[in-house]
Amino acid sequence: MANLSPGYRRRPHLDVIGRAVAGFAARSYDRLLIREPPQTGKTVTAVVGGCLWWLARNPTNRVIVGSYNQGLAVDRGRDVRRLVDEHGRRYGLEIARGSASVSDWRLVTGGGVKSVGVGSGVTGSPGDLIVIDDPHKSRDEADSLRYRDRVSRWMSADILTRRSPGAPVMIIMTPWHHDDLSARVLADEGRLEDGGRWKVVDMPALCTDPARDPLGRALGDPLPHPKIDVDDTAAALAHWLDVRATLSAQDWSALCQLDPRPTEGALLQRSLMRERRCYMVGSPCHPCDPKPTRAAVAVDPSGGGRDTAGIVGGYLGTDGRLYITSDASGVMASEVWSRRACEVAVELDADRIVVETNFGGDLATLAIRTAWSALATERAGDPAWSRLCPRIVTVTARRNKRLRAEPIAQQWTEDRIRTAAYLPELEEEWCVWQHDSSQSPGRIDASVYLAYALLPVPRAGGSTIRRSPSGSLPTSGMGPLG
Repeated sequence: MANLSPGYRRRPHLDVIGRAVAGFAARSYDRLLIREPPQTGKTVTAVVGGCLWWLARNPTNRVIVGSYNQGLAVDRGRDVRRLVDEHGRRYGLEIARGSASVSDWRLVTGGGVKSVGVGSGVTGSPGDLIVIDDPHKSRDEADSLRYRDRVSRWMSADILTRRSPGAPVMIIMTPWHHDDLSARVLADEGRLEDGGRWKVVDMPALCTDPARDPLGRALGDPLPHPKIDVDDTAAALAHWLDVRATLSAQDWSALCQLDPRPTEGALLQRSLMRERRCYMVGSPCHPCDPKPTRAAVAVDPSGGGRDTAGIVGGYLGTDGRLYITSDASGVMASEVWSRRACEVAVELDADRIVVETNFGGDLATLAIRTAWSALATERAGDPAWSRLCPRIVTVTARRNKRLRAEPIAQQWTEDRIRTAAYLPELEEEWCVWQHDSSQSPGRIDASVYLAYALLPVPRAGGSTIRRSPSGSLPTSGMGPLG
């Protein structure tokens, strides 16, 4: 594409897409799903460049290009035609005389492109290559079960029934919903590496899984951008962080991190979480300005650095509410989360650090004490680090995560818990985590321990958290720490 379109800029992620499309030629697979954030060049590379490449190799083939509406699909077909007009002769491609329609044009060799929108029929048009680009138009349509069903029915009845024997199928999209077209085809036919049919190329804005990242990025590394110099990683990171700051947590997770999550059956609703935001706490202009009576940091350690380590801090105000002020959670090893927990404790002037010891036992306590000692030595000139290490309270969870979290979710509902800072990842986890999820909700667990430690929670029945030998949480899981 760089040789055919002057404005095109090669980037590593676009090379990955190009190689994935080229896999069709080797018959390595006949299903390809490409998911990336918006405006990263995936459509130009996979759809426009991919269709031209396919026709150059197979000039008698007919290509079907589909999208969420006829207009967008026609734009894609027109872009391919323009490249054929400008560069086709070098590949032996020429538009047939009389083929004036931009929605269904042909080559002199018999091949060509037909463009259709969701719901449009393609009767009489065979597909030797089928390309579906952005089948979902917007958040409203993706959130609509009726529309998602419409897209799936169109794909099944109108598109795939026109597929020629052995013809490959490619879907290029940004995921909107956990039940969108990409999720449904994977549920039906599975991933190639799992014995299924679909070759999947997922490249989120910030890397979340180094073991499966096609670019070989480290955790948190940014996706390159066509308008940012390929070597300027700092600028790419700044761009994606700015995008994250301007999007809702739901849209950032879905559109940029390629991880749309369900909200039905979640512990809390986003509308409630928005109502419970109280970012002006502690400022002179806050109407009630509750003062902190005591502060704490709660830690849910990661399992060997593989899961998210939850680190959440806050304080109990003079109005009897718990105000959550800090979320330093992330995927990190014990030597990292222990330092972050200590740093948050100093920031809040916390008098205790609550840590779960289900799997680490006394090692979790040792990690925190070692980190505090090291930080106190490193920052010996800082008065904030001249104090003794806060009291470490260990807790052991006995019942499942949802049963522990439900009483705390109720405290949020009763307006006894508020967020006093911008904490989008914490809010999102409370609003999307499901009890059958394979992901460990570190932020939820940590905020649960924080609430049980600081907030007077009424009795809820059974035991959810029990006292560890060095801790003092009540066996009923209710009431503040003494």
